[in-house]
Amino acid sequence: MNWIRIRELVRKEFLQLFRDKKNRPLLVIAPVIQLLVFGYVVSTDVRDIQVGFLDQAHTAESRMVKDGFDANKTFRITHIFKKSSEVEETLIKRKVDLTVTVWPDFSDRIKKGESAPLQIFADGSRSNIAAVRIAYTSVVLDKINQDLLKKIHPEKIDYGRIDERLRTWYNPNLDSQNFFIPGVVAFLILLTTLLYTSMAIIRERENGTMEQLIVTPMKPYELIIGKTIPYVIIAYIQLIIVMLVAVFWFHIPFKGSLLLVFVSAPLFLLSTIGIGLFISTVSATQQQAMMTTFFFLLPFFLLSGLVFPVANMPVVIQWFTHIIPLRFFLVIIRGGFLKGVGFEILWSEMLHLLIIGGVVFFLAVRRFRKRLD
Repeated sequence: MNWIRIRELVRKEFLQLFRDKKNRPLLVIAPVIQLLVFGYVVSTDVRDIQVGFLDQAHTAESRMVKDGFDANKTFRITHIFKKSSEVEETLIKRKVDLTVTVWPDFSDRIKKGESAPLQIFADGSRSNIAAVRIAYTSVVLDKINQDLLKKIHPEKIDYGRIDERLRTWYNPNLDSQNFFIPGVVAFLILLTTLLYTSMAIIRERENGTMEQLIVTPMKPYELIIGKTIPYVIIAYIQLIIVMLVAVFWFHIPFKGSLLLVFVSAPLFLLSTIGIGLFISTVSATQQQAMMTTFFFLLPFFLLSGLVFPVANMPVVIQWFTHIIPLRFFLVIIRGGFLKGVGFEILWSEMLHLLIIGGVVFFLAVRRFRKRLD
């Protein structure tokens, strides 16, 4: 192996990348912009639930129900209905997220010690958010029940109760940004290396310089190493930049070992660069390479656990996710950010990345060498 030839090819690759003025911002600025956009847009937090309220009882107890929703900072009563026909109309027009209807006999039932149902309609067109809203509503209704009980039975009732002491580890405020942003960091590294590696070989072919490289004394594996090293370096630079943005801009706590993340990164890059090389062997033009790259990106995005939990997927799909390298790198990088776990916990994910990366890179290099021959 001649490292001088490899060094010159790496130098040539960097010159080609930065000679094009369009590439310069894409390599450094684009990942930061994408992280900022994803960081603010991708969120499952429910902060402002708009409520429509129909009071058919007009009693002190029904006003307590209304005040209970008003007192909670997550809910905001935006519509006061006068007739029941307005309930469905506002839900259809998406003016409110849920509606609460108090029946005329609400107070009478409460005072008699009977169950007094409330009619609550939630917009279920977005099921995941609707489920969170319904859960929040249940919490508010529990508090209203307690207030009504104290009002009707002000005397002290001597009985034991559950003393709940709940503590959430790793993400105390249940902020979805703390979950999504480390995942976005990993996905951006995947996106960049996959896209640029697949385009690098095809660019040589389209420019007519591939034949010149083939006739040089450079061996095929030296060509592969020289073409991939620049993108490994760029991936590390991008990883450092987006992690700094995640920590200092979004204030995502990093509790783990930077060394562990940087050691596991090449295992992840082994598979992404291998897939990029494979794409370059099956694509004739840069446009084809780009389309094939996005063919791989979609299942990576959906099936890696970046957004949707793998445990909620069908069993067959869960088995399929074992060949997706992003799934295991997500566990490593989220473990580094949120849990601060080390090699003793994450060794199996690193082993998975090594196996996947080794197999993918070997097959990609083998196919690439056949194309050269």
